[in-house]
Amino acid sequence: MYDWIKALHVIAVIAWMAGLLYLPRLMVYHSVSEVGSVQSETFKVMERRLLRAIMTPAMLVAWAAGLYLMFAGGWLVSGWLHAKLTLVVLMTAMHGFNAVWVKELARDQRRRPQRFYRVVNEIPTVLMIGIVILVVVKPF
Repeated sequence: MYDWIKALHVIAVIAWMAGLLYLPRLMVYHSVSEVGSVQSETFKVMERRLLRAIMTPAMLVAWAAGLYLMFAGGWLVSGWLHAKLTLVVLMTAMHGFNAVWVKELARDQRRRPQRFYRVVNEIPTVLMIGIVILVVVKPF
């Protein structure tokens, strides 16, 4: 069962990461589209569906499967796991921030410039690199 849950975890993480990397790109273009335009309304639908139908369920499955693996695998005392969990909590916070920004754009509130979304788009990549290194190398 452990290997099946691990496979599910990897699949969920891939789906979650795809959304975390794509959603800010949508917001880059949404933030410069004209309020009320067909383009703006299309971005609203795309952002909402990506967040609700793909990203949030994938995040929940990744967390549930990851917690199972942590306990079933006996990894609780591993230092690398504690570091990984810290990065995963930060990734979850990024998910939450993305949800806030999607809601703002859905209300036609353009509080942040295009550049902001371009910069925050890099944060999940940096976190992912750290997570993968910790899981594969298990340095401590």
